[in-house]
Parts: sequence; structure tokens; C-alpha cells
Amino acid sequence: MKTSFRNQLKGTVKEITKGQAVCVVKVDIGDGKKLSSIITVDALEDMDLKEGDEVLLLIKATAVAIAK
Repeated sequence: MKTSFRNQLKGTVKEITKGQAVCVVKVDIGDGKKLSSIITVDALEDMDLKEGDEVLLLIKATAVAIAK
């Protein structure tokens, strides 16, 4: 698979919280760090995504905000 995304992280799906329309997928990227992604239920089912699956996170950020 070729992609234009340059920010890519490998990880393992640790938790999936499924709602009516969207899901929160928590991915362990190592060193005790986790990232979450919100995807549609259709995408979850199309990918047959399950806890324990190895995945590639593709990140494209147009803005990064910091608050303290």
C-alpha cells in the first residue's frame, strides 16, 4: 500500500469502544504510549478490526493545540 501520509506509527489495538455510529480505537504504540482514533462502525467492520490486531496509524495533522 502506498500513501502520501508521512507520519506513520506501528501499534497494537488494545481497546475498542463501539458506539452507534463511531468507535474509539485505542492503540498501544510502545513505551507505555497509546493513541486513540475515532472511526466509523462501518470502517471497523470493513477492516474486521479486533483487539490484538497489529495496525499502522496514519497521521495527518493540520493543527496541533496545547493547553495547560
